[in-house]
Amino acid sequence: MTQPNRQSRSTVITFLGAVVRPLGSWMPIAGTVELLTQAGLDAPAVRTAVHRLKGKGWLESEARDGARGYALTTAALETLAAGDEVIWHARTPADLADGWCIVHFGVPETMRAKRQQLRAHLSSLGFGNVGTALWIAPARMRAAAERAVAELGLEAYTAVFVGAYHGTQDLTALLYGSWDLAAIDEAYREFVATYEPGVAAAERRQPDHASAFVTYLQALDQWRKLPYMDPGLPAEVLASSWHGPQATAVFERLVSALERPALVHARTHWPALGTRPE
Repeated sequence: MTQPNRQSRSTVITFLGAVVRPLGSWMPIAGTVELLTQAGLDAPAVRTAVHRLKGKGWLESEARDGARGYALTTAALETLAAGDEVIWHARTPADLADGWCIVHFGVPETMRAKRQQLRAHLSSLGFGNVGTALWIAPARMRAAAERAVAELGLEAYTAVFVGAYHGTQDLTALLYGSWDLAAIDEAYREFVATYEPGVAAAERRQPDHASAFVTYLQALDQWRKLPYMDPGLPAEVLASSWHGPQATAVFERLVSALERPALVHARTHWPALGTRPE
């Protein structure tokens, strides 16, 4: 039961960033429900997701041109903007010469909740678990790691190091054991397999606007999770068959081919007063 609700919220957030923002950062509730049902969600799930996002401070009620709707709040716009660099441009591979950031912590059992929070935070930042209480990421993640530690007040229990790898174990093998890179690569491969044929067809002949909207929204919703999974490791330590660059190229082609017709279709569900896609 929770999985469909989570998927609905994910798709609505994708819709807010990719459709609502370009159309003036406001959406009519009736048009939103209609569009998202076209994309495969059911109306009650859409309304529930919107209600919850309003409760979290993402949306505020606002009528325009006689239509009930919601405007994106400043907090929502800031959160969406913060994710743009990762979602739209993926994670640029790190430079191997810059070395690695290592985080080691010894948080006492009496602070178990904060210890778990730190693990979760490091994981969300793209750190891999290389050993007991030992986490690794490209050196550029040092500042982010230090912020995570400081936010939890765990500076006295944590050590952060930056340096080159000098061990005898094969670095690629070590890193593949620290992240589930095989699963990340499979997710990239599935994205390519799912969307590359359709992108090639759309480049030859533009699809109708309704079909473009559905494919565009579904592809963006699938894509935006992938860069957050990918720690952005140097290309030298990845398998030669790594699908990240190919998937990124497919995503960029998809946006180029489908964004305009998708927004044109969405705009037909907005009232006359609004921002038209340029």
